[in-house]
Formats: sequence, structure tokens, C-alpha cells
Amino acid sequence: MPKIALLNQTGEKVGDITLSDNIFGVENNQQVVFDTVIAERAAMRQGTQKAKTRAEVSGGGRKPWRQKGTGRARHGSIRSPQWRGGGVVFAPTPRSHAVKVNKKVARLAMRCALSSKVREGALIALEDLQLENFKTKTLVEVLNNIKADGKVLIITDGINPNVEIAGRNLPNVLTEQVSHISVYQILNASSLVITKEAIAKYEEVLK
Repeated sequence: MPKIALLNQTGEKVGDITLSDNIFGVENNQQVVFDTVIAERAAMRQGTQKAKTRAEVSGGGRKPWRQKGTGRARHGSIRSPQWRGGGVVFAPTPRSHAVKVNKKVARLAMRCALSSKVREGALIALEDLQLENFKTKTLVEVLNNIKADGKVLIITDGINPNVEIAGRNLPNVLTEQVSHISVYQILNASSLVITKEAIAKYEEVLK
């Protein structure tokens, strides 16, 4: 079982925490992680792009000129795609970009992502994360104490208003709850800061 140091907010080691092998010691499965990240990124797309086809553009009910004898090309509507103001050929319509991934696959991908951070030494376990105020400066001091560098992902076990507001102005810091986190967010982070309670929830949900 992997064992990592448990730190407090001042960066001091207060003990060790033993992580579950089934969640934090899983061998990496690249295909499972790839499929899950593709699905998560696809779900981020709104799919609201829309353009009108010739059937939806207003006007053009009358034939612009007679079929023969004008010397000009024959036309049946001024709303054809080749006309200015006409419809769009194969116009995009609102649709879902969702990609289906089985629950077992998604859970395995989450275990693989967490395990990879443990192997990289990028997972920082905190005994607790409670800020006296919601100032950004306060959170920066905590991150400096625990030596969390680069893109930092903070995972808490529940709603923590002070931490969320304090990290809002930091471009490289993202605060999420255990239930809202994604595999893509974990892999995209350089440092993963997770509270002791959040680790316990992961071990309960992903066992």
C-alpha cells in the first residue's frame, strides 16, 4: 500500500497516511484513461451552433424570373445557397457531442489518474484545509507552505466557500469537490492537493 506524508497548513508533517491499493495503487491503463478524457472533453462542448438552411430562410417563395428567354441562369428561389442572403448548404444544427462511457470504465480511469499522481509524487495530502478569511493572499501562503507548484488542483470533501473564493483570482489554481472532479482535471494538474476527508470519500466511493 502506498504511504505518503500527511501535512498541515503550515507545511509540517503531522504523520503518514496509508492509501488504498485499489484506488491509489492501480496500474495505468492508457486506453481507459484516453476514452474517459475524450468523453469528458466532448461533454464540455455546448453544441449550440446553428445556421439556417434554404427551407428556413424567409422569402423566396416566388420564382425570381421566368425560366427561359432572359439570357440569365434559371433560378427557382432567391434564397438558394448561391444567392446573397440565401440558406447554408448542410447547415450545422444544435446537437449533443456526448460520448458514452460505461461507469466501470469511468471509475477505473479515475483510479488510474489518482494512482499516476501518487507515482509522480504530485499528490499532497492535507490534514485539513480551513481558511480564516477568503483572501487570496491567505491561500497563497498555504500553497507556498506545502510547496504546491505549477497548476494546482485542490480537492475538498465538501463546499468550502473561503477556499473557493480565495482561489478564484489565481489563474493556476482550481478548487473542486470530490463529487465534481474529472479525470481530465486531475491529469491536467501539476500538483494535486487533497484533504484527508476527501481521500476517505474516494476510498469509499471507488472501492
